[in-house]
Amino acid sequence: SYPSDFVPFCSPTPQELPGFYYDSEKNRYFRLLPGHNNYNPLTKESIQNKAMECKRLKLLEDEEKQKKKTTRAGLNSSVLLQKRQLGLLSSTSYCRLVHELKVNCMQRRKIEIHSPDSSVAGTNNFKIIVADVACERIFTVNDVEHGGCKYGIINLSGLGKESLTVEMYDNLYFTNRKVNAVCWASLTHPDSHLCLMGIAETPGSASLLPASLFSSTNPGDRPGMLCSFKISTAWSCAWCLNPQADNCFSTGLTRRVLVTNVVTGHRQTFGSSSDVLAQQFATQTPVLYNGCRSGEIFSIDVRQRNRKGQSWKAIRLFHGSAVTSIHLMKAEHYLMAADMAGKIKLWDLRMAKCVKQYRGHQNEYAVLPLHVNEEEGLVTAVGQDCYTRIWSLQDAHLLRTIPSPHPSSKDAIPSVVFSSRLGGSRGVPGLLMAVKQDLYHFSYI
Repeated sequence: SYPSDFVPFCSPTPQELPGFYYDSEKNRYFRLLPGHNNYNPLTKESIQNKAMECKRLKLLEDEEKQKKKTTRAGLNSSVLLQKRQLGLLSSTSYCRLVHELKVNCMQRRKIEIHSPDSSVAGTNNFKIIVADVACERIFTVNDVEHGGCKYGIINLSGLGKESLTVEMYDNLYFTNRKVNAVCWASLTHPDSHLCLMGIAETPGSASLLPASLFSSTNPGDRPGMLCSFKISTAWSCAWCLNPQADNCFSTGLTRRVLVTNVVTGHRQTFGSSSDVLAQQFATQTPVLYNGCRSGEIFSIDVRQRNRKGQSWKAIRLFHGSAVTSIHLMKAEHYLMAADMAGKIKLWDLRMAKCVKQYRGHQNEYAVLPLHVNEEEGLVTAVGQDCYTRIWSLQDAHLLRTIPSPHPSSKDAIPSVVFSSRLGGSRGVPGLLMAVKQDLYHFSYI
């Protein structure tokens, strides 16, 4: 005789049955009892979460045992060197494949954060980390207990030392309930300021902060904000490095784009049919690329002046879901975009055609960044499932899937930075991961 909640399993492929779940370990179906107002542990969500956690722990265990396999058959350092010496590989291909090997062998180490203020480090969850162009400093946004945010800068110069320590400085004067977007700005010198969306008393404001506010030197003589103004809900921001639109930054708002000159105060507004969730300026031309909630990607030449009834959109591309991140390649012929359906696509801007897709990314609702390192030939993205995935930029091959050190949840999605020079030109290579209150360095061997 069988228990009342048992259903015999006869099919070689488990089928989804309404009101039942399949236990792969016991090779049988069990009934999902209606929860009503009582606690019922057997729900589809709880079962999926349990399976995901088992998978994460297994991957972490494999990493600890260093069970690493090459991502491509026959790819190892000795073979690569031999092919290079025989002239079968160009220097560019050799360097790219060496980076692939190194990425596959990265080891996780926790970093100790030092701070002049002992209350700064290890007390608040990391929400966002953003590196400057040289990867010498990391700007951080941390959630605090009362529902606000705290901002700081991490100096990575200590990463090259055996102790693996970094220094963190923060400024408690600038806090707010929510931060939607951050980018570095080069006003007086490279990466001298920070554009933050939503840092005033209420969400819906744009501000430009000098990075020196977070410096440990001359605490009594610090400049204030260069500009700050209230706006509608802001989703994204970008700084322009093209001299034809000097000292300008853009803000992606609800159904419009606002371009502001921080010196003259002049502002231009460009209408959009959807919320602008992602932005990036080109450097060779004064063109701004925008990714929208509707799935549309369009470009704007910011030299245009407001004329009633004019269409601002030049290049137009379309995703099937909300575009959460865009990255314009250095030659500016290609643009990579990620969306809320988990699609990562490489677009040829000259043909307005998708030429490559990077598969495996997981997303359904979150605004998640995309990281592209052209010199190393790598693409990195953290999914809604809290896994960090790294692909080959050249052929879209998935090289590495890194589980989070913490259990997966909506408030524990890691924020990452990848560079072959973390800490500057003499820095160390690897991946920096911030999750919960911890900072990790995945270093090359």
